[in-house]
Amino acid sequence: MDYDLGPDAGELRKRLRQLIAGHIPEGFLGACTDDPQDLATTESFCKLLASEGLLALAWPKEHGGGGGSIWQQTVLREEMWAHHEPRGAQYMGINWVGPAVMRYGTTEQKAQHLSAIASGEVIWCQGFSEPEAGTDLASLRTRAVPDGDGWRITGQKVWTSYAQMASWCVLAACTDPDAPKARRLTLFLIPMDRPGITVRPIRSMLGPHHLNEMFLDSVQAFPGDVLGEVGDGWRVMREALAFERVGIARYARCESLLERMHTELGDDWERLPESIRSRWVRALVDLRVARLLAYRAVSLQDDPSAGAAASAARIAATTCDQQVGELLFDVLGPVALDSGYSAPLHGAVEDHWRYAQAATVASGTIEVQKMLVARDVLGEHR
Repeated sequence: MDYDLGPDAGELRKRLRQLIAGHIPEGFLGACTDDPQDLATTESFCKLLASEGLLALAWPKEHGGGGGSIWQQTVLREEMWAHHEPRGAQYMGINWVGPAVMRYGTTEQKAQHLSAIASGEVIWCQGFSEPEAGTDLASLRTRAVPDGDGWRITGQKVWTSYAQMASWCVLAACTDPDAPKARRLTLFLIPMDRPGITVRPIRSMLGPHHLNEMFLDSVQAFPGDVLGEVGDGWRVMREALAFERVGIARYARCESLLERMHTELGDDWERLPESIRSRWVRALVDLRVARLLAYRAVSLQDDPSAGAAASAARIAATTCDQQVGELLFDVLGPVALDSGYSAPLHGAVEDHWRYAQAATVASGTIEVQKMLVARDVLGEHR
């Protein structure tokens, strides 16, 4: 459990923090706010990172990446999440869409998509969850019906983050309803401007862009849109979601918030009730565990057991999300509800608490993550 991030980890962190300090405004809370400038900030920052060889740091150079190690990419993830993800929605393309295309894509798909992701030119969304198939994705009902040498896709997706801003979607559809669950689905790479796609935002406390409905009305899909093989979508999805879960370094944001709050409290730290300070120490311990579980999942990235390791890391990180959110609310009292630049930590506490409420549901509920870990430990048939 003593992971070495490499001799240049410290210098890389310093470089990233300098770039963030120089190009991300104080009080920045991410791309999905009511202020369009926040999205514009992330788009320009992604292009800056790409020009520095940092956006797709661990990707092979032949795909537009920096040729770095998975541990350098881990440092990058941590610094981005500690500073409210100034890459915006790009983490999806970097974390799992790109790696999935590298692993399963055709030569044409690699040429079309990888350099665009690595240069920060394109935003992706994923069309997986449906109104009656969120947790059990293998039961989704969106159908891809054969049409000539391609398909026509009809159905509905829900909770589709970034669908309003995305140019492309990784879309899961049922190509054979009579096949076993593991062979029912196929993944398609679909441009969002293709006729028949309608996106409607879902208002929520998470702010704009995060939650959307997507309706597909006889959307045409071509053989060249298929990622992997027809009928193999379930396996590709499972691997892709493992990449996504380990790629979100929530623990780094929690640690950053605790550190910043400790600094802001100053001498008032000693006046906090003993029960609050004990919870603070407990949170720091739990965050260290979450970090180490994430590192374990990273170390197993190409191992068959990576999925369960990623789920375990996800459970720990999302639980810490809510633990730290509640702790900071109890530290601040009523002013914790304030938002905006004049609020505590420029509104970061209130923002974190809101997002933490969805943490144990997004990307697979915590109950599903526990089930995946149990299956790995106990065996599939117990």
